[in-house]
Amino acid sequence: MTPATHSTLFPQVPETADAVLDGLDPEQREVALALHGPVCVLAGAGTGKTRAITHRIAYGVRAGILPPASVLAVTFTNRAAGEMRGRLRQLGAGGVQARTFHSAALRQLQYFWPKAVGGELPRLLERKIQLVADAAARCRIRLDRNELRDVTSEIEWAKVTQTVPADYPAAVAKSLRDAPRDPAEISQVYAMYEQLKRDRDVIDFEDVLLLTVAILQDRHDIADQIRRQYQHFVVDEYQDVSPLQQRLLDLWLGERDTLCVVGDASQTIYSFTGATPDHLLNFRTRHPDATVVKLVRDYRSTPQVVHLANGLLGQARGRAAEHRLELVSQRDPGPEPVYTEYADEPAEAEGTARRVRDLIAAGVPAGEIAVLYRINAQSEVYEQALADAGVPYQLRGAERFFDREEVRKAGVALRGAARAGGNDALLDDVEDLPAQVRAVLSSTGWTAQPPTGSGAVRDRWESLAALVRLAEDFARAKPGATLSDLVAELDERAAAQHAPTVQGVTLASLHAAKGLEWDAVFLVGLAEGMMPITYAKTDEQVEEERRLLYVGVTRARVHLTLSWALSRSPGGRASRRPTRFLQGLRPGSGALGTGGAFGARGGVERGAGGAGSPVRRGRRGPARCRVCGATLTEAGEMKLMRCEDCPSDMDEGLYERLREWRAGQARELGQPAYCVFTDKTLMAIAERVPDSGGELAAIPGVGARKLDRFGADVLAICAGEERGGSDDEA
Repeated sequence: MTPATHSTLFPQVPETADAVLDGLDPEQREVALALHGPVCVLAGAGTGKTRAITHRIAYGVRAGILPPASVLAVTFTNRAAGEMRGRLRQLGAGGVQARTFHSAALRQLQYFWPKAVGGELPRLLERKIQLVADAAARCRIRLDRNELRDVTSEIEWAKVTQTVPADYPAAVAKSLRDAPRDPAEISQVYAMYEQLKRDRDVIDFEDVLLLTVAILQDRHDIADQIRRQYQHFVVDEYQDVSPLQQRLLDLWLGERDTLCVVGDASQTIYSFTGATPDHLLNFRTRHPDATVVKLVRDYRSTPQVVHLANGLLGQARGRAAEHRLELVSQRDPGPEPVYTEYADEPAEAEGTARRVRDLIAAGVPAGEIAVLYRINAQSEVYEQALADAGVPYQLRGAERFFDREEVRKAGVALRGAARAGGNDALLDDVEDLPAQVRAVLSSTGWTAQPPTGSGAVRDRWESLAALVRLAEDFARAKPGATLSDLVAELDERAAAQHAPTVQGVTLASLHAAKGLEWDAVFLVGLAEGMMPITYAKTDEQVEEERRLLYVGVTRARVHLTLSWALSRSPGGRASRRPTRFLQGLRPGSGALGTGGAFGARGGVERGAGGAGSPVRRGRRGPARCRVCGATLTEAGEMKLMRCEDCPSDMDEGLYERLREWRAGQARELGQPAYCVFTDKTLMAIAERVPDSGGELAAIPGVGARKLDRFGADVLAICAGEERGGSDDEA
């Protein structure tokens, strides 16, 4: 036992290797003990994946199986790498290298460059945007600041997908990617950018990986030296690996398979940067002998939040959806998610601010509350609403609305037009205030129609469009207001929001919220056109939007509120609809459509040929009704294995006995009845009357965990025995 005087801020290092395993759940323990051969950990949100892999490394080191200097753990952010190093030190496994891909590659490149190439490594370019601007100028292509950011992002995407300049247009067409400019122009700028780097003897961050790959491919002696140093690899967030990072990992490994990867295909939300879940999804194909461990015990969120998260994935389509994990909450029950419909966006922001203030008054710390939205341009109305409500806030991953360059430039233009009055040519023949604002902002990049695609150009347009909407709302609220009045209003808002704030409510985009969690989360703006975003055109793009909402839902520990507005501004036409992703999940939205049963529950699968290997099943065909033979598509029908309209041979008495038993179990566990078994599962059991564990396990909705926990009771009831509601007998 840890002494009572020992501070939890400085946890005591486990005394033995076996002590490292204390406190792990069965699946996490399997991860920690799987020290040989390829290992794939499929880890759902909140299931303790970092805990599992750090304890795996620490156990291997403390048991003398993994020399600490031979282990390289790689992840994607410096924050995650630092957290991993800290945990390993606390577990007595200092000396293990935990780095980002770029950090590990740069270290190797700096060491081996003199030997492989000679001389000093070229200077690392911290920011490439100026060099891209120079390349565009050499090509006589005009790019404004936001287009520069977008073209720079395209060059980064091309490099991590190992696409050379000449192949860029074809690669864009093949990937159905929305290029911010003519692909031929971007290809030209990309080629000139590469030439300028060579001329100026500099490299960028993508080159760090590319050059390391090139050296390891060409110099087998250097590759062998690195492989002697690092013999065991752990990769976190494996669903975000790019083709270039996978190539580097393959070269680090050589012919070995001493690799442990951790990921969740349902949290793939960065495909626009070149990340792909294919390497995670294909891991078992590439490594048939792999041990696969599925972590589904959710320690973060309440059963109510987890139920919604599972429901979102239950409707998913595509390859990633086939590998979705059904989470099982380990927390006490909490409040149901709140769904709120507002008349317009300002009302949604004000209502959210009121609910935030109420939570703070009820004892939830402001720092444990987040308001999450799809794009950064949505932040302004929430910044204003929270400021008006006296609630401190902080922005994450974005500048404050009035600090954005395009907003500051728009303010200068509006202020100049207000001073010029009727002498500004832009305002000739323009009468009402909103029209004046649109005319002025048209000179700074605003257009009546949004630009196609995403990226910085779209973000800039959204910011300017927010100013146009604000002008329309201001004119409606104050008839007769002038451009000078609007400028004064903007100055007041900017001044109020630039005031220093203490730690407060987090405002962040859904992308910026990845990897974080809060006691209370507000998911706002969940209307069609924003979720999924209007420029998500292909099926895969729409599915990534669904995964983005799933990430948002799984950030909440206890309180979750989802909201949308029927119109943009007060008095507007209520033409918006709530996001399709909540169809069948929010009250009053009809039956739940589903993409089929969940692809993965908790547990361990051994590689082919290993001890205890499961019998491999062939590919499943479509589910068919056992009465009429029709193909089944609805989740409830597949659970019953018959159409809803087909006659049932259910034993009504058995069904009622099962319901009574379930009610007792639910009381004993302190959970809703459906957490034991759903009504549909009980109906299926009463129809089939299983007399063995195998027959019971074959019924959808039972699964290994519930079979272990409730199987004996259910089989006894089916056999005519009486069983009470207590879990003790089971």
